[in-house]
Amino acid sequence: MTDDDRVLRARVGDAPLSVTECSALVASRASGAVVTFEGVVRDHDEGRGVTALHYESHPSAGDVMRETALAVAAAHPAVRIAVEHRVGDLEIGDVALACAVSSAHRAEAFAACAALVDEVKARVPIWKRQEFTDGSEQWVASLG
Repeated sequence: MTDDDRVLRARVGDAPLSVTECSALVASRASGAVVTFEGVVRDHDEGRGVTALHYESHPSAGDVMRETALAVAAAHPAVRIAVEHRVGDLEIGDVALACAVSSAHRAEAFAACAALVDEVKARVPIWKRQEFTDGSEQWVASLG
């Protein structure tokens, strides 16, 4: 099975995300572990109250997401991966990043999932605008 065959989803879009759907994509009869991650919009950042977020992506974000997932798959050859990031207006509690990684053993699934989240944050060109309770806003040039 190639790295490409093991990346079952890698996309950026404006639809609500489901870690359950990602998990179902990567699960198989050989999976002894399925590790998931949900990046959820929280109501604070560095001591400031947050009311909402807006994510924007570069047109290449989907391609970079796939390249990132493929790189993680290459580094962890025993895993299957599904990952997606939402763009647009999000509210507190919405899922901004959903991913699932399966493997025969938990250690490999945990390691690959952690690497995937870190690499998506570092590489995929997505920016967020945070809206604060005091009426101010801030753009952040990473997933932060």
